[in-house]
Amino acid sequence: MSVDARVRGVRTGFLLLTLCLVAVNMRSTITGIGPLLEQMTADTGVPIAPLSGLTSVPLIAWALCSPLAHSASQRFGINRVMTLALTLLAAGTVIRSLPGPLAGLWIGSAVIGVALAAVNVLVPAIVKRAFGTRVPAVTGLYTALLAGCGALASGVVVPISHVRTGAEPWGWRVALIAVCATLPIALGLWLAHHRRAGHGAAAARPHDARRETVWRDRVAWQVGMYFGVQASHFYVLLTWLAPFALSIGRGEAQSGVDVMVYQLAGVVSSLALPLALRGRLERWAPALLPALAIVGVAGFLLAPDGILAWSVLAGLTSGASLAMSFTLMASRSRDHHTASALSGMAQSVGYAFAALPPIAFGLLHTATGGWTAPMLFLAAILATQAILGILVGRDRRVFER
Repeated sequence: MSVDARVRGVRTGFLLLTLCLVAVNMRSTITGIGPLLEQMTADTGVPIAPLSGLTSVPLIAWALCSPLAHSASQRFGINRVMTLALTLLAAGTVIRSLPGPLAGLWIGSAVIGVALAAVNVLVPAIVKRAFGTRVPAVTGLYTALLAGCGALASGVVVPISHVRTGAEPWGWRVALIAVCATLPIALGLWLAHHRRAGHGAAAARPHDARRETVWRDRVAWQVGMYFGVQASHFYVLLTWLAPFALSIGRGEAQSGVDVMVYQLAGVVSSLALPLALRGRLERWAPALLPALAIVGVAGFLLAPDGILAWSVLAGLTSGASLAMSFTLMASRSRDHHTASALSGMAQSVGYAFAALPPIAFGLLHTATGGWTAPMLFLAAILATQAILGILVGRDRRVFER
């Protein structure tokens, strides 16, 4: 192996390590909200239903800002925009937990959402550019860390909030910062990569490509809708699994563990997905993934005492579906420019849709006083994912005619 090849290998490995540490902190910034809703309600006096909207604030930000991330990366360079996004992520995490007016909680959540929108859009393009044929494996690893560390945050955030170093427990504000303790390290590693690799400005594109837009492409819309329904499933259960667990007699800490198990199952399926994307199964994998979650939703209704088992089934679908979505953004694109555009468009469409189901789920629960109607609503979302999976499973690419 030549010296240049070894240097490229080291740089690629460093980038992979950096992306992994970025993934560690992505979901950790938002997955602690659900298990802490009861504490936040008691502390702020705001009812649980409005506070559950905190998980929708980032989704709305993602819907609005995802296309802007692609445009900004084309103008200023992927690496520069990624640096700004990670800086905003750290700032938003601090703002959200500052004592004082309740507005800080919502403002911090919005800043976090804007930052995550950019990172979510740029990572598939970075992976497409740097890892080529290894996109499914790298995407699976990234998504597994995303799910695993988000799960860990859900499981430990309540115990951290009860830690005492004096007369009073740390509380939910400290807990939300504590689960993102490695974020400064991720930012530092990315800054090192940025200094070495430059701004990553986009190369000039062919004249014909300038007239093309993913917003008018059928394949892009199919990928965006698929992303939206799979995200809806995840954020509905991220927000409402803990309250559901409490309603069937689980303790506060146990409900946090239930949410953690739900997300940890996604780690396994994220890592296993590349094995499924081979041969004839690759064509049908997007449509088959919702099946396990549909069984899990039925279990929540018919045998709620088995909540851990049903959470595992739902989590297997969730993790694999997210990895599948990111893989589609890369595999349905012809180059990293198109991957960035498709990622921005798909996540804008997807999160605009995904912001609504957690709220609708809560309204159905409030209106009926039970869980049957909202769980059937969730099952309908999963059935829609299966139908869309049939469409996105076809081997077609954006801008192909």
